[in-house]
Amino acid sequence: MQEPNQSSVTEFLLLGFSLSSTTSPLLFSAFLITYLLIILGNGFITILICLDSHLHTPMYFFIGTLSMLDLGYTTTTVPQMSAHLVSRKKTISFARCVTQMYIFLVLGITESWRFAIMSIDRYVAICHPLRYKVIMSPCLCGIMVIFCGLWGVIAALVYTFFAMHLPYCGPNQINHFFCEVPAVLKLACADTSLNDHVDFILGFSVILIPLSLILGIYINIFMAILKIRSAQGRLKAFSTCASHITVVTMFCVPAMVMYMRPGSEASPEEDKKLALFYNVISAFLNPIIYSRRNKDVKRAFLKVTGWGRASE
Repeated sequence: MQEPNQSSVTEFLLLGFSLSSTTSPLLFSAFLITYLLIILGNGFITILICLDSHLHTPMYFFIGTLSMLDLGYTTTTVPQMSAHLVSRKKTISFARCVTQMYIFLVLGITESWRFAIMSIDRYVAICHPLRYKVIMSPCLCGIMVIFCGLWGVIAALVYTFFAMHLPYCGPNQINHFFCEVPAVLKLACADTSLNDHVDFILGFSVILIPLSLILGIYINIFMAILKIRSAQGRLKAFSTCASHITVVTMFCVPAMVMYMRPGSEASPEEDKKLALFYNVISAFLNPIIYSRRNKDVKRAFLKVTGWGRASE
């Protein structure tokens, strides 16, 4: 590995999407509307949870922090991506590229582990309902959230260090719409096999371990649900898990494919689609999934807006 001071690249060119001059404005409008809806949906969920005391429970605390993470990591990529669709200048400085990469990884890794602790919350709620408030105390919830954040900061630092420590001496064209590790590594003027090993090991710790934990917990949850005698009780228990399983699948599966396969097997166009899925689409759908069939959220919405009192 060469020393980083041998790198001659001071900025990168983000190629983004291969589009015609007539298609770019349409895609810009689509991303802009989607981003505004992401802000509206996730922001509203967060505000609703803060304002309504009935939503001051561990489950909604985790949903609220999940919404803030969604807002954070879409903001690191979507505004820039949208601007590049209608701008001739599609460059990003080396320092900004490193910063974007790091912030995105911090928030993404934190979210991956946040899904794991949300499954723990569901396990306690279904398998130990009478002790739920005692076990899932504010102190424990705070410790778990801090753990997720610290692990995100540390793992992202390792990812970013190993990626940007390589020499980048040209070309400087990133075939992606933001500075994501697999896309940037393809421009390195050195052997990236070590990075592939590091990415796989870190991917195991930040994606596979949380997924394995979620899978093991849900096996126990489903076994407990099958023991419920009431059909209505089983349906209610299943419905509380369905939303979480859906958002985990949308986020973790594409991220696992992106970060755990060797760089030589990656296709730039496939990478862009995967990144759009776990970066934009999942953040857009999460508030819809969590609120569509959630009576508590609907009740809180009517209460906060005053429509509930008007209908009485």
